[in-house]
Amino acid sequence: MKQFRIHILVITVTMILAVSCKTGEKEEKTVEVPQKYKPEWGSIRSNYKIPEWFRDAKFGIFLHWGPYAVPAYSSEKYPKGIYQEGWSKGGMKPYTYHREHYGDPSKFGYKDLIPMFKAENFDAKKWVKLFKQAGAKYVVPVAEHHDGFAMYNSNVTRWNVVKMGPKKDVMKLLKEATVNEGMKFGVSSHFALNRQYYNHKDPSWDTNDPQYQDLYWKKIERKSLPSQEFLDLWWNRTTDIIDNYEPDLLWFDFGLDKPGFESVHKEILAYYYNKGLEWNKGVVFQDKNMKRKSFPEDLIVLDIERGRMDNIYKYPWQTDTSVGEISWGYIKDEKYKSYDYLLDELIDIVSKNGCLLLNIGPKADGTIPSEAENILLKMGEWLSVNGESIYNTRPWKIYGEGPTKVSMGHHSEKNNKTSGYKDIRFTIKGDVLYATALGWNESGVFTIKSLASNNPHETREIASIAFISGKNAIDWKQTEAGLVIEVDGEKPCEAAFSFKIKFKE
Repeated sequence: MKQFRIHILVITVTMILAVSCKTGEKEEKTVEVPQKYKPEWGSIRSNYKIPEWFRDAKFGIFLHWGPYAVPAYSSEKYPKGIYQEGWSKGGMKPYTYHREHYGDPSKFGYKDLIPMFKAENFDAKKWVKLFKQAGAKYVVPVAEHHDGFAMYNSNVTRWNVVKMGPKKDVMKLLKEATVNEGMKFGVSSHFALNRQYYNHKDPSWDTNDPQYQDLYWKKIERKSLPSQEFLDLWWNRTTDIIDNYEPDLLWFDFGLDKPGFESVHKEILAYYYNKGLEWNKGVVFQDKNMKRKSFPEDLIVLDIERGRMDNIYKYPWQTDTSVGEISWGYIKDEKYKSYDYLLDELIDIVSKNGCLLLNIGPKADGTIPSEAENILLKMGEWLSVNGESIYNTRPWKIYGEGPTKVSMGHHSEKNNKTSGYKDIRFTIKGDVLYATALGWNESGVFTIKSLASNNPHETREIASIAFISGKNAIDWKQTEAGLVIEVDGEKPCEAAFSFKIKFKE
């Protein structure tokens, strides 16, 4: 590996030596100061702790945005589908669609969509104000997807958003807007898969033209390991993002977990965590493929795509999912989820020590689809009232009552609300216990079995209960069958209903 991986910080210190009052000579002396994190699991384990800001945040916004938004068809993997006959998403086939609307890739390939990606209506401040209104605490735009187009001002590749397409540093603008709103800023890298992303089957396609190799990479054997050349390129591009945007959070997609990338795992983790020290802030490293365990689970935040834990996990973790069922990037024929379903996901995830990273796909012109905007605003309305049961909380002794009906893994969601008033999720904040029902009982009666008078989880007597979802009067009693709470009147909001429970000293 190239010598740009430096693990010893060399500081030049000018020391004034007491040599001669007449000459006042100075001598420079080089002092080597070891960095805190070495590229060793033991070194990282002994020094790193997931920062409290992430454990408190609970809710973030993911942004899949790039030239693939131009056709607005099939998914963010449209670039791959152009060159792979038979590949489809949601019943949509980019291979056929592209040839019908743009032409054969020998004449019009993915690269030719980039000038059409103009982001002429992009307004970073407007975006971030919406995210804040939605109740999000951190924002994570995709820095570069598998397609190899950099959504930042890259010093490594010409295929970037400043030199082509929008011709402005959208990443810088998003970071500035996010920081100004008091939120945390992250970035994601999906570049590790670029070497295997594009098909080179037809010699006439632009994927085989040497002048575009720095976008499409080379024709390789599908099962081959990454070359040193690609590993160096991956390193240079990744550290370029880290150095220039100083993200609070760094998220990696699959590809980095594949065979051949092991040599960079400890290296990049130590590099990033040392940068966090340099910036004087707690940083978070996330890897999507939990089951492969590319990184020790106690040294990073594990992320599950479109799936959830089925119980409380001992380390902070995250689900990344999207407002749409089909794509991560914007498509015209997206099927959007309901906001109450997504709120149920958030509440369930938080009860199990996790955070939700919710994705939206902006349009190519830089506007956010109205369907996604409405979902975010509705979630924000609920969180503005019930947020104290979510933010800055920790898991209780059990996550809740009622079936979890989720699985760890890829695409395990279904867009329907099957949870009801008997499904309860718990969180705590200090000595306060929050119980949130995922549905409304038309009778107004909620029975929480886990808080029965003879329950094994909490021996203290209940001192008071407040209904934080509305101003409805409530009455309650603790019986051997459970804690019975009666709420007077009609439901004050949608989606879910939170109770604040305090215990006697």
